[in-house]
Amino acid sequence: MISWLLLLPLLCGSTDGNANDVLDCGPQNLSLNSIGQMLLLTWEDDPSCSALSDILIYKIIVFIADKQEHSDEVAVRLDQIGSTHSWNWTSHLPFECASHSVRLSSSYDNRTSPWHQERTLLGSRNTTRKVYPQDQIFEVGSSGTFCCVVPAIESIERFYLTGYHTTDIHTTRISNQMVALTVHFNKESDNRSDVRCQTNKTSKYGASIFADYPPRDRDFQCETQNLESVECVWTAPEQKSWNPTNYQLLGRNKLGNHTALSFNECQYKSNGKCSQKMQMEAAGETLFTLIIQNRLGKVELQDNCDLTKRVYMFAPEKFSVSNVNARNVSLHWNWTLQKYNDLNLTCQLEVGDGDGNTIIEYSGIGLKSAVLTNLIPNWKYSVRVRCGTVQHFWKWGKWSDNTSFETEDDVPDAPDVWWMHKTENETEIIWKMPLKSRNPEQIVFEVACASTKERDKQNKSEVLHKNRFILSLDAREEHVVTVTARNSLGSSSPSTITIPNISPEKTTVKTYLITGSNRGFNLSWPNNPRAKCGYIVDWHPTVGDGNVEWLKLPLDQTSVRITSENITDGKRYSLSIYACTQGAPLLLKKLEGYSREKRIEGTLFKSLKLAQNDSDVEISWEPIPLKEQTAFVQGYILRYHDNNGQSFSVSTDIPEATSLRATNLKNGFYTFTLMARTALGECGKVTETLNFQKDNLIKSLLISMGIFFFALIFTAIFCFVSWLWIKDKVYKPVPKPVLTGKWLTSPAVHSCPPLDIDQSYCTEEKMDIPQLLCKLEPDDISQKAFASPPVDTPATLTLPFSPFRGTFANPTYNLMMQRQGQRSSSESDLQERTLPIINIGEYRPQNQLDVFRQKQIDDETSSSITCVSTYIMLPK
Repeated sequence: MISWLLLLPLLCGSTDGNANDVLDCGPQNLSLNSIGQMLLLTWEDDPSCSALSDILIYKIIVFIADKQEHSDEVAVRLDQIGSTHSWNWTSHLPFECASHSVRLSSSYDNRTSPWHQERTLLGSRNTTRKVYPQDQIFEVGSSGTFCCVVPAIESIERFYLTGYHTTDIHTTRISNQMVALTVHFNKESDNRSDVRCQTNKTSKYGASIFADYPPRDRDFQCETQNLESVECVWTAPEQKSWNPTNYQLLGRNKLGNHTALSFNECQYKSNGKCSQKMQMEAAGETLFTLIIQNRLGKVELQDNCDLTKRVYMFAPEKFSVSNVNARNVSLHWNWTLQKYNDLNLTCQLEVGDGDGNTIIEYSGIGLKSAVLTNLIPNWKYSVRVRCGTVQHFWKWGKWSDNTSFETEDDVPDAPDVWWMHKTENETEIIWKMPLKSRNPEQIVFEVACASTKERDKQNKSEVLHKNRFILSLDAREEHVVTVTARNSLGSSSPSTITIPNISPEKTTVKTYLITGSNRGFNLSWPNNPRAKCGYIVDWHPTVGDGNVEWLKLPLDQTSVRITSENITDGKRYSLSIYACTQGAPLLLKKLEGYSREKRIEGTLFKSLKLAQNDSDVEISWEPIPLKEQTAFVQGYILRYHDNNGQSFSVSTDIPEATSLRATNLKNGFYTFTLMARTALGECGKVTETLNFQKDNLIKSLLISMGIFFFALIFTAIFCFVSWLWIKDKVYKPVPKPVLTGKWLTSPAVHSCPPLDIDQSYCTEEKMDIPQLLCKLEPDDISQKAFASPPVDTPATLTLPFSPFRGTFANPTYNLMMQRQGQRSSSESDLQERTLPIINIGEYRPQNQLDVFRQKQIDDETSSSITCVSTYIMLPK
């Protein structure tokens, strides 16, 4: 019993705790309204909420067509409890399309009040067909949702957008009588666009829509022209009739704590201007505010300034010209505003000469006149003027009207003379026409030339209608050239230039490479103490014909940017910098380059030569002419690959190179590609193929064998000649035998051999063998040639042809007789070599054989026969 009594309070306490989980504090007096497509909810706190000691949280849920669409929370601090609270939310869907409901509850210390009665905005009743919203303007970058509502007896077949191009568009069917269309507006509308709806019973109907921007006006500035009113200007976008813009200009200055200025509404002007009257002297520093508003937003632009320091002057009036002569003219103008005469003014005169405009500035109190000088004789000009304040200069005022005039004629100005070496002995003298002339054909130029050593011996020539003349000068000497311009009114001052000789000094100056920009070059050089009258810069195309242009600079200027309409991209130019001296110009620096390099197009190389050397191939090409280079060649790269697809490359950084070598090649086909390397990439590709075979070893072997056989033949000939020489020295000619008496007598009767000789030698009887007489000269051993026969040498015996030979049996000799004119094989080896007939007083034993021809002896009764030896047999 006691235990139950103890548990009873606990049970009771637990029951109270569950009851306290429901929060009594909550909202009351809920109100739901709409502005456009925005929901506006207001409410108050229940009186019980005043007992809370911490933040109270309200939870809000939004329903569209009974479907939860959005939730949110609102925190109310202790100091806000008891006051009216508000919350708003913009729906993507027009309220006419569907009902919107809001529910509200409170939460505190993990306790929540029940959901209070919801507030609802009912949509359009489905009794009429309509598209919502009607005639709406949307901001560019936003999205808009439209709905088509039809009665219950109809159904929607199509809902679409016309007159506006966008791909971000979506359609959602809410029911058979309601369809929503969402569009993202990515640009402003050029004209009206329409959202159209079509049902099964009606034709198309819909609503017009537009897309635009909030105010985009900018660059707001205020100034004064007449020193009596303020004029503000700004940049305004184009106005749209469906989204008009309103402007209001306000001004406020501070004199202590008093506001002195207040402007009324200012109507918009097409050029973005608005003005108001005001007192400049009392204004001082003023804050000007421009309020700009259209249907999509509101913008304020401000400018804080002192108008006495913002004077934008009117244009001068009654601008005129007077006192016109050949080289100067007077100008006059007036000011319609008297206050301008008291201002310190600076004025600009814009002078046009037909080829361009020149600005000249003048200053003075209430300035309204000026004098133009250094004009061109016999030339047409136009001029206009504008002014501004010197103190607190704001900006230049408006231009006056243009005024034209024409100067009178005068003698020409001195020509600006320069030169250029054409060849070693030819120099071209060039000059600029004296400024400009309307009648250049009336000007005659006289060119006088003399050596610096003989100045009194001048050669003079006249030049018409040209500004150049070629002189033939001795390149070893300096020359002085004078050019004078002359017209009907007289001659100009002479222009003199000293032409230097072509000395090694000119060729030893190093040439530097340069790259320009924008059709020009930036040049600089150190000050040179030898310069006495300034510097000269000239330039011309490096290759081919082209005009030489030059610029003369003062002594204190050591940098310049040269530009010319004749300078083109991708063309190489030569530039030179000279010091002007009392004598000939001194060359200081030489440069070559391009104003802008261009990629070399097409094939740069004429042809490739491939020379195989063992396992290497040398690829060579002709030097590339400068006229074909539109960029600096920084080197070359050779790429090659074999028929297996393996690639290789070799390169050089030498621009003057004309060959590259591919090494360690194997047998097979190779493709070689050569390109020039430039700052713009690799250009001028040329390709060659080669069937590479290592046949150099075979060629070398054949050449070696040829050299070997040639040496062998040469050695054989040399040995044979040497052998002949040794034989001639060692083996002397064998003396001819002398046959005497009847030692060849035969006891037998000999028949006549078949020789075509006198039959008196043939007899049946025994006949005596004639003697064979030979004679050796004493010096026969030491001489190659034999001595001539003596005068009493008997006549030779000529033997007629016979097919048979007579043979004399002799233990020592075998004497062979053969037909006259027929030679033995041994005899043919030594052509036309015969021995003279020699008489020998006595016979000497021999050990060699001789072949001889028998000679007929004049004395028929002589007992001897003389023999002529025609061949010497070699020893066996």
